[in-house]
Amino acid sequence: MKSRSLLALLSLATCALAADKPAKPKAAEAPATPSPWGDFVEKDFPFFSSVLDAREVGEGFPKDNLTPRGIILNLGHNLWACFDTDLLRIAAIWEGESGKPPVTPDALAPGSYHVAGQKTKDGQEYLPKPIGKVWLANGIYPGWQIGDKPSFTDPREATPSPEEVGRGPVKNSRLIGFYLQDGWLNIYMKVHGTEVVQRFMPGSGPTIEFAVSPHSDSLVLTLGHPGAFKSEEIKFITNNFEAVHLGKSDAEDHGLLVDLHEIDGESIKLSRDPEGVLFAHLPPAKKIQTFQVVVAGNSEPLDSRNSREMLPVFWPQTLTTKATLSTKPDAYVIDEIPLPLDNPLKRNVRLADLAFLNDQGDAAGVTFDGDVWLISGLKGDLEKVTWKRFASGLHEPMSIVVRGSDILVFDRNGIWKLVDTNNDKECDRYEMFCNLFAQTAETREFPNSMKLGPKGELYISKGGQEGTTYGRHNGTVIKVAPDGKSIEVIGYGLRQPFIGVNPKTGLVTASDQQGNYVPSTPLHIISDHHFYGHLPTIAPKEKYPETITEPLTWLPHPVNPSGVTQTWLIGAKMGPVNDELIHIGYNRPELFRVLMNTHFEKPQAAVVSFNRNFDFPTLNAVVNPADGQLYVTGFQVWGTVVKKISGLARVRYTDKPRVLIKEVTPTDKGLLLRFNAKLDPTLATNPDSYNGERWNYKRTFEYGSPHLKPDGSSGQEWMTASSAYLSKDGMSVLVGFPDMKAGIHQMRIGWGLKSADGHKAENTAYFSPWELLTFDAKKEGFDENLKVDLTPRKAIAAAAVKATAEEGERLYQMFGCMACHSTDGTLVGKVGPSWKGLYGSEREIAKGQKGKFKADEAYLRESILTPSAKVVKGFEKFDTGMPIYSGILNDSQIESLILYIKSLK
Repeated sequence: MKSRSLLALLSLATCALAADKPAKPKAAEAPATPSPWGDFVEKDFPFFSSVLDAREVGEGFPKDNLTPRGIILNLGHNLWACFDTDLLRIAAIWEGESGKPPVTPDALAPGSYHVAGQKTKDGQEYLPKPIGKVWLANGIYPGWQIGDKPSFTDPREATPSPEEVGRGPVKNSRLIGFYLQDGWLNIYMKVHGTEVVQRFMPGSGPTIEFAVSPHSDSLVLTLGHPGAFKSEEIKFITNNFEAVHLGKSDAEDHGLLVDLHEIDGESIKLSRDPEGVLFAHLPPAKKIQTFQVVVAGNSEPLDSRNSREMLPVFWPQTLTTKATLSTKPDAYVIDEIPLPLDNPLKRNVRLADLAFLNDQGDAAGVTFDGDVWLISGLKGDLEKVTWKRFASGLHEPMSIVVRGSDILVFDRNGIWKLVDTNNDKECDRYEMFCNLFAQTAETREFPNSMKLGPKGELYISKGGQEGTTYGRHNGTVIKVAPDGKSIEVIGYGLRQPFIGVNPKTGLVTASDQQGNYVPSTPLHIISDHHFYGHLPTIAPKEKYPETITEPLTWLPHPVNPSGVTQTWLIGAKMGPVNDELIHIGYNRPELFRVLMNTHFEKPQAAVVSFNRNFDFPTLNAVVNPADGQLYVTGFQVWGTVVKKISGLARVRYTDKPRVLIKEVTPTDKGLLLRFNAKLDPTLATNPDSYNGERWNYKRTFEYGSPHLKPDGSSGQEWMTASSAYLSKDGMSVLVGFPDMKAGIHQMRIGWGLKSADGHKAENTAYFSPWELLTFDAKKEGFDENLKVDLTPRKAIAAAAVKATAEEGERLYQMFGCMACHSTDGTLVGKVGPSWKGLYGSEREIAKGQKGKFKADEAYLRESILTPSAKVVKGFEKFDTGMPIYSGILNDSQIESLILYIKSLK
């Protein structure tokens, strides 16, 4: 018996109940804070997803009733039900309060919907709770069971914390999905091989209808605990159906009417357990069984209350936006694509991820608020980009994947497959593709990211901060089989991982967030169930379960204060960066190029800034097969340096030249740098065109880490180049550094060069030299008789050139000043004051020579040469420090930096 045939039978059996169209809902009240958006919970849509904390909802109800994976069903008449997708139970049914949402807005998405940046507290103490009177509730046990009587214990394998209820689905029972029909919701599931359909209808009171396929075992359905009702108030009416009326209790002004109707003559019995839980017993049956449960309040007739309208199509509108194409004369420019914020739905659009449906510029985008939009016109001049809302009700999703014709979204409930069965451009079937991994109610166990592998497998990453209990899969990267029927944890011990997957090789990478046990921003290769170092704050301090796998490379926190996803530019049409790995920064929106290095047994990589000209928080990026360009999107919740809430942009290659570094390899003689163009030999062979630093981190229970010199003292060790040599083809340089060391956590190399035809070549690379290559001049393309001069020297021989603001900008890049000081006024993610508006301002000094000083030329010169002389208030507690440039920069270089700072008004 197929589930769709059950749905068809159920539809015929109950169509009369839906004949009377409910009244239209009242207009939503304006939120307390003025906002252009409507309510987060839309009254005309049949469901949304949420955690539900019903542990303290009144006398007589279960005290353990917490639902990490809940679907909140709109039953009409301001009545609501929560369906637990793991235990397949009705967690609660309640009557809401007029003018209020059905649950408290304690989750991240609804809490920040009107007020961007509103956070949630970690742990499980502050979670969404039902607002109003609870009528029915269940504890932590399966809604459907095999046997004659219900068991009130949780049969699932316990997590590391036995009290944790987020254990994943019940063995041998699973949610198949939801089916929207005439605006109402059918839930279909399998219970030990038996197909069950559960349909929510308004009826004379909110009616739950059940259809159960033929089954050889007895089944039990736990309907719920009606609170403080007395057992003697149950009345049975015998005929072809049995009816039970539970009268009013002293505590609650409501009643419960339960009707059960048998189809094939088999007896379905309604009972009440000594614990007070109503349950239905379904004996073995050779035919489909159907029955109804009607929940009705006694305080007033239901049909006079606020209901919701049944809509065959929820979002008929198609919206249009037009992009603004960049006119900048750069090699890579950003085209801004407006979101459909001016929409009749008054729906906020916080776009989190994008996936392309084909090579014609059609895509699907998912928002953090649980919506999916179909987008067309993403190609060419972006003159007409159309938006059509496709799905809703998902639980804080941040990633979407298209696999063939399937649209897959990862949220807290699991991985959904979204299907449009009638081709009306709206999803009407939400299929649960995989929810085998556990999900707790921890506010920080986000569904961070999902990527597609080369063989159809999926990879997901889950948030790992645990403030109350230990979960089974918090802080993991998981491989999901192509059919969704099995999972494998391939990495754990991560704080907030965001991943990337090479679509050809299947290599899995992940960034993580600085915090406890994570001293800075790492970029990992994830494989073989390795442990990556993070422990929850509730765990014993620094007791690691196994050896920590160090990252591919570290990144300084000021450079990349919040690393997120990675994207491979395979199949792109983006010139010299084709096939490279792009790493995304969120806190300060930025794209980084990751230069993979395969010279070593232990993989290494160098990371360089690629583009930081975004005005919205960047989270995900994907190559568009229609034009080969990179499309970037993201939204704001956590702190960022930009003001826009969300955005969509295209990074477009213009065919203009750009000199890019292609390789950074640490060797025993220094650093081997390769570029994509011939270099100006004068600058390339001048050791003063380069500078470097190195330092270590310390992994502890404390948040982040200070910078430590190789000898263990505080700060960074300045490295002065001894020599520089150009390769025979003019495109590679060996920069000689004495005393190169392997195993250093962090190294930086900056360069200020030009190509042979005069184009700028200046940037900074960050890497972790875990191993050193033995330099072979002939093999690497240099004069085979090259003898590398590694005589230590002081960096004082830089030729004096005319001081200019342009030269100051070059030095700002080359010396890594951009890591700590912004030029646009932003401070988030920086450990030093911004240079914008600095000159001529009054500075309050908190460390060093205290007081107030004007930032004149003398002040700037002193701050460059002796940074600790006057530390500005607000920056005195940063432990990264600033190198002393006395004896490193000559007078003309210092003057150039001052001129550049003066130009930033």
